[in-house]
Amino acid sequence: MTTEPQSIDPAPSTGENQDEKLWYVLKVQSNREKSIRDSILRRIKMEGLEADFGEVVIPTEKVVETKGGKRKVREQKLFPGYMMIQMRLSDEAWYLVLGTSGVGDFTGAGGKPMPMPESEVRRLLGQETVTEEVVEGVEQPVVPKTKESAPVIRFSVSVGEAVKVKEGPFESFEGHVHSLDDHTGKIKVMIEIFGRSTEVELEHWQVEKV
Repeated sequence: MTTEPQSIDPAPSTGENQDEKLWYVLKVQSNREKSIRDSILRRIKMEGLEADFGEVVIPTEKVVETKGGKRKVREQKLFPGYMMIQMRLSDEAWYLVLGTSGVGDFTGAGGKPMPMPESEVRRLLGQETVTEEVVEGVEQPVVPKTKESAPVIRFSVSVGEAVKVKEGPFESFEGHVHSLDDHTGKIKVMIEIFGRSTEVELEHWQVEKV
């Protein structure tokens, strides 16, 4: 078994049930999240501590980028330099995690790791809580339902900005951004048509700043 650094203090009590696997946040070296995650998983298997651990997750979001009229979806880290780990806070698990190269410490207060609230865990893992319909006046159990996170649209313009339409039937028209829709990527622009201010809906990549 790997000999751990003597400078690591014993795992502190969090006031939680030590036999329960809870989610914690780890501070790690930025830009090394994936290799550090792989190292933790490898050490868990080598030392036979699978029973003390659950998942090790690097929270990400999907981002839609448009260049040259082409849409591209990529994943980016939500919190560079941090990752989530599900574990039982035993002494062995504590030593394994903090003895892994690139790991800083658990986030918490007063030197004690603080478990993440369940609502925050569900949100970051892309889960939502749904309640089944009531049958004969009895509410059914609340169960987690996993859903895929929708891509995040990155707009290059803001509400109120002057823009010019560069593609589509309104090409070369100028106007002002009236609203942005984060879910669809649509932009509503007020342009002047036949002397009247008219609202038109466009794709976000069809406009550019004036």
